[in-house]
Amino acid sequence: MKVSDILRVKGSTLYTVTPDEPLSRAIEIMADKDIGSLVIMDKGELVGMLTFREVILCIDKRGGVVADSKVRAAMDEHPRTCNSEADLDEVRRIMLESHARYLPVMDGRVLMGVISFYDVAKAVVESQNFENRMLKAYISDSRGVEEQSTGPQL
Repeated sequence: MKVSDILRVKGSTLYTVTPDEPLSRAIEIMADKDIGSLVIMDKGELVGMLTFREVILCIDKRGGVVADSKVRAAMDEHPRTCNSEADLDEVRRIMLESHARYLPVMDGRVLMGVISFYDVAKAVVESQNFENRMLKAYISDSRGVEEQSTGPQL
């Protein structure tokens, strides 16, 4: 399974802010939209990611106050990324090694979306469930063919 498969199911809604917007506005968007991350864009370019992790670290560093902080003060300026053709095993490895819960999906310099650790886990579970159903169907069909070829057991 590839990242593009997740994006196709997930949809293409993206929430972005600029690095110079107030951090309080970014927090408001994240809370209002019930999302864990925002993509930070500047002049059409990805310049960072903001997750609740970065927000909490920034607030802690400033003594529990957001005040007039800008997104730039909290954002990760060098987020790990992947492309839409990346295999889920590779994406899981990247996320685990870097402790990233969110990855921007880039095709060249174009932002295609963001995938979360939840998105990846859900896709893996759904894939495994599908494989299990196929194996069970195959086993059932095999038994039916075997019983037909050998006749009834006495």
